[in-house]
Amino acid sequence: MGDVEKKVILVTGGTGLVGSAIRRVVSEEKRENETFIFLSSKDVDLNDKEKTLEFFKKHKPTHVIHLAALVGGLFKNLRQNLDFFRVNSQINDNVLVAAYETGVKKVVSCLSTCIFPDKTTYPIDETMIHNGPPHNSNFGYSYAKRMIDVLNRGYFDQHGMKNTAVIPTNVYGPNDNFNIEDGHVLPGLIHKVYFAKKNNTPLTIWGSGKPLRQFIYSYDLAKLFLWVLREYDEVEPIILSVDEKDEMSIKEAAEAVVEAMDFKGEVIFDTNKSDGQFKKTASNAKLRKYLPDFEFTPFKQAVKESCDWFVQNFDNARK
Repeated sequence: MGDVEKKVILVTGGTGLVGSAIRRVVSEEKRENETFIFLSSKDVDLNDKEKTLEFFKKHKPTHVIHLAALVGGLFKNLRQNLDFFRVNSQINDNVLVAAYETGVKKVVSCLSTCIFPDKTTYPIDETMIHNGPPHNSNFGYSYAKRMIDVLNRGYFDQHGMKNTAVIPTNVYGPNDNFNIEDGHVLPGLIHKVYFAKKNNTPLTIWGSGKPLRQFIYSYDLAKLFLWVLREYDEVEPIILSVDEKDEMSIKEAAEAVVEAMDFKGEVIFDTNKSDGQFKKTASNAKLRKYLPDFEFTPFKQAVKESCDWFVQNFDNARK
């Protein structure tokens, strides 16, 4: 039976970084039995419980990929931890209760590696989410995301509903938020290099460049998200990440952007600015157990595609 059933798959946050990557993969695959609805915040306010339920009743999704969230970079989180907790908790509860009440079979939500305990051993894995408080800089967002895992366990225990969640490492790609103040590290770097090149000024990178990160290209993440929706049958979350050996420093990531943008100017590291967490090394052993042969897009190629997209779409990009 499996693949013959007709699926209506609702993607919340459908116009963002991961949502638009899923749209790209879906358009390349063209599966007859799947219809996708890509939902943006303009279509419905997921903060509003009634409107969310109304939307689900109208469109009758059978499956949901839940990406919608209030997100921001380090500095925005530091300022608004309460808002990040309240808004995200509300959105998540509204989506999951509407899914349950309208007979959705499965919701796959998107978490983040920042939910893991600040004081932990590395590499982090799926069993460690609730082992201690998250980093203080974004505790509001982190706890709201952790609660999705609690909700998923609750819906399974009480109602037998097979919801799950994925935990990607640092995502980047076309359609990202390239805001320098409040975006994430790679899109922020791409935007900065663009300006430094255009204005013939030095490139200033915040912090020492030493922190380590695992970056996952949105296109690769989209393929894995769809695999989780179709094949992965656990309620426990799964980390979606490149291998541990592919972890790199912010400095190395910056160098890849500089190369992709053909920037020839001076590069300065502003060590007065905060570095955030030094590392968040995540294990993808569970993913590799299921998909030992999955091939990730090479970092330099994916960075080049992201930079090219930003240059070509500069006027319309989120920034």
